[in-house]
Amino acid sequence: MAGHSKWSNIKHRKAAQDAKRGKIFNKLIRELTVAARQGGPDPADNPRLRAAVDKALSSNMAKDTVQRAIDRGAGNVDGDAMEECIYEGYGPEGVAVMVECLTDNRNRTVSEVRHAFNKSGGNLGTSGSVAFMFHKQGRLALPAGLSEEAVIEATLEAEPEDIVTLEDDSLEVVTSPDAYHEVKEALIEAGITPERSELGLFPETTTPIADEELARKVIRLIDMLEDLDDVQNVTTNAEFDDAVLDAID
Repeated sequence: MAGHSKWSNIKHRKAAQDAKRGKIFNKLIRELTVAARQGGPDPADNPRLRAAVDKALSSNMAKDTVQRAIDRGAGNVDGDAMEECIYEGYGPEGVAVMVECLTDNRNRTVSEVRHAFNKSGGNLGTSGSVAFMFHKQGRLALPAGLSEEAVIEATLEAEPEDIVTLEDDSLEVVTSPDAYHEVKEALIEAGITPERSELGLFPETTTPIADEELARKVIRLIDMLEDLDDVQNVTTNAEFDDAVLDAID
């Protein structure tokens, strides 16, 4: 199966920008705390926490900071009654957007999310309006030069869902949420270190965007949403042309 990477360009451009601002640390700490509170403090027995720890460490968060966030969640000492909520909407030209939040005040959060959509030429949708376009998966982007046979052999027992050949001939392994960590460990044990890996929402199909003005409008919406304190992740089905991103940068 050949195709574009559905997640690498805008998601990792944004991750790099957030890391520079230091903003991502606040979101990671919140996720670590909630994951530990809901599923326990041991990453080996808590897949969500394990994913949060991996993401925090890959973002260069200090191990003691990670542990403090876990301890706070396990001890339930920060007093915040955080809850998860997901909002769905449409950006400029009908681009589908999923907004994952952790909040202690739903009314505040939905008001801020709605304002971001309205301000950016989009609109907040109802529950289920775009969720069907997205699936929760693991994605692991592998270094160039690997053969599909070698990856199949390394991950066979871990049972990935698919191994995708991208346009640059590199490979991407797609997994179910439950198999993500097992597949990642199988790759590393075989001497294959993923260049990028993530467990999250991914679009089933994408909307190509090659127009610079439209790209700026969609990115403005993403920026506004991700700047909200309660927003953890923003996922869109927009597939930005690399030349457009280069022009914007």
